[in-house]
Amino acid sequence: MFNKILIANRGEIACRVIVTARKMGIKTVAVYSDADRDARHVELADEAVHIGPAASRESYLRADKIIAACKQTGAQAVHPGYGFLSENEAFARQVEEEGITFIGPKHYSIAAMGDKIASKKLADDARVNTIPGYNAAIDSAEQAVEIAKGIGYPVMIKASAGGGGKGLRVAFNDKEAFEGFTSCSNEARNSFGDDRVFIEKFVEEPRHIEIQVLGDSHGNVIYLNERECSIQRRHQKVIEEAPSPFISDATRKAMGEQAVQLAKAVKYESAGTVEFVVGKDQSFYFLEMNTRLQVEHPVTECITGLDLVELMIRVAAGEKLPLTQAEVKRDGWAMECRINAEDPFRNFLPSTGRLVRFQTPKQTMFAGGVPPSPQPSPASGRGGKSLVSQLPLPAGERAGVRGGVRVDTGVQDGGEIPMFYDSMIAKLIVHGTDRNDAIAKMREALNAFVIRGISSNIPFQAALLAHPKFIAGDFNTGFIAQNYANGFHAQDVTHDDPDFLAALAAFVNRRNLQRAAGISGQMPGHGFTVGEDFVVVQLNDEGKHTRQAARVSDFQATSGSSVVETNGKRYDLCSNWHLGGARIRGTSNGQPFAAQVERGVGKNPLAIRISHNGARLDALVLTPRAAQLHALMPFKAPPDMSRYVLSPMPGLLVDVAVEVGQKVQAGERVAVIEAMKMENVLFAAADGVVGKVLAAKGESLTVDQPIVEFI
Repeated sequence: MFNKILIANRGEIACRVIVTARKMGIKTVAVYSDADRDARHVELADEAVHIGPAASRESYLRADKIIAACKQTGAQAVHPGYGFLSENEAFARQVEEEGITFIGPKHYSIAAMGDKIASKKLADDARVNTIPGYNAAIDSAEQAVEIAKGIGYPVMIKASAGGGGKGLRVAFNDKEAFEGFTSCSNEARNSFGDDRVFIEKFVEEPRHIEIQVLGDSHGNVIYLNERECSIQRRHQKVIEEAPSPFISDATRKAMGEQAVQLAKAVKYESAGTVEFVVGKDQSFYFLEMNTRLQVEHPVTECITGLDLVELMIRVAAGEKLPLTQAEVKRDGWAMECRINAEDPFRNFLPSTGRLVRFQTPKQTMFAGGVPPSPQPSPASGRGGKSLVSQLPLPAGERAGVRGGVRVDTGVQDGGEIPMFYDSMIAKLIVHGTDRNDAIAKMREALNAFVIRGISSNIPFQAALLAHPKFIAGDFNTGFIAQNYANGFHAQDVTHDDPDFLAALAAFVNRRNLQRAAGISGQMPGHGFTVGEDFVVVQLNDEGKHTRQAARVSDFQATSGSSVVETNGKRYDLCSNWHLGGARIRGTSNGQPFAAQVERGVGKNPLAIRISHNGARLDALVLTPRAAQLHALMPFKAPPDMSRYVLSPMPGLLVDVAVEVGQKVQAGERVAVIEAMKMENVLFAAADGVVGKVLAAKGESLTVDQPIVEFI
């Protein structure tokens, strides 16, 4: 077994590998860029090596610097995580040639599966179902149209070296096939340096289901069941679960056996994933193979009880797989939500900055199966054969009740979310007895996940989990595009009991007033007294406030209990929430709940924001007389900013395409902003003449910062 490994990655996955290595008694080396000098993975590792500037092409994508760091620290192996160099065949070969072990498949396996055209031919040879299509590079748009007509519309036009949704178009007619070929070729050339394009049949109402495989250097390969990854936005996964609510046991077995056939055909060692597209009739076709650990691997760990990172390390060290196919478990139901630093109410634009607060839900499961520990545990299995660790069960599970909450993250309170890398900052994983139990646990965990200082996609995740079609398991890869075609808006989130939010706001306000009433030194007969009648004024941006009476009685400061009556409903609330707490836990009519509280939101320092189940209430809680006076206050409309092009997010201004005095038409390109590996082009909303250019190329911008002013 290795004594020391280097993790050629950052963020959540680097921390994940460190946890398992520490459990195994293996020292770890982190690498970091300028932007990650104070990052969590640097803090957790035993050693850390600086490898360059913030841009990934000058740091995390520099194979020479990573190999030099291995030699400098004496690391015997490299774990690449996912992204960056994890599926780079040249890097894997170079590592092996330097006498360092690559904790992943051999370079020839990566090469075989990295080319989509070649991998499809290999899958055909291995008797794996493949989608009907033209499996060679296409020379022209005219040829693409002829091929598409031969296959039958709709077709999918894909770049051979594509990934992450780049170089992919769906065509339903000749015109779309012609234009799609040109777009895919250009996109692939710019993104991957490879403009080869192929065409295949587009499966309607498709599901994206993948099989986790595991192979060793002794010729053994097994599959660890499937993951359902159909909830996607712009080809990026949002929620993953295991098992799938859709496929039958027979389909699961057939898909698993074909995935094993393919893995054996390329002599696959380590953890990998074979992705399939599954039709509504449960017909399934090979999509691609990811020759690395997947982001969503924790859901497989939950239902099988296996530590996939440990298995990767043991296989890389030459050990045999510790279990057979017959010994693979499928226990309970697991679900994962990707928590991204993005604003769902602003078209999911990246959100960067300082994490003022980052408080995860209470964890009962942990990556690697062990709670975080400041010191490595004694070596386990070093020098001898040892079965892979089973993930420990929470106390309730040992009593026969499954379930738990786990958070994998690479950030912490006070940390900076840089603009240079992916927007995912955490993964929230739950394990339940069945799918409904997992959904309930996930909704509860999202309610308790506090993120302040940046925006996150938690409200969107909560809305998806509450959607009737998601709850019923009735969805495919087009689910988000179909149900949120015009983007995601606050009105898309409906609370099952909106009066509860108003009652909670009144309760929180009453707790705050109790503090004022208890301040010492008040003059006798003139002390602050608190009444029982209040009005919850729900605020909105248009100034059309709604008012709701609420009576707060039987208030007990010590126990934190109170009765709130509003809109004909009664809520017996009990919570020990304290002033300034971002998270409020307690019971409502005897049922436990978790919600979030913010004070001073928007432009009103007295406003209270209550967030629960993805829904949000911004309100003032006033006495009846104060509410009467508030109703007389004039509404101040926000300033007219239509003459300006504003930065919709924090980011780097990489281009300004206009100059002072230039006439610009609506829809014309004005500027380009780069953030979190995404380029965002800003267009003029109306015709006009450029009066001023207010920001310069290369400048770091804040949200709503003016870039161009029109006259």
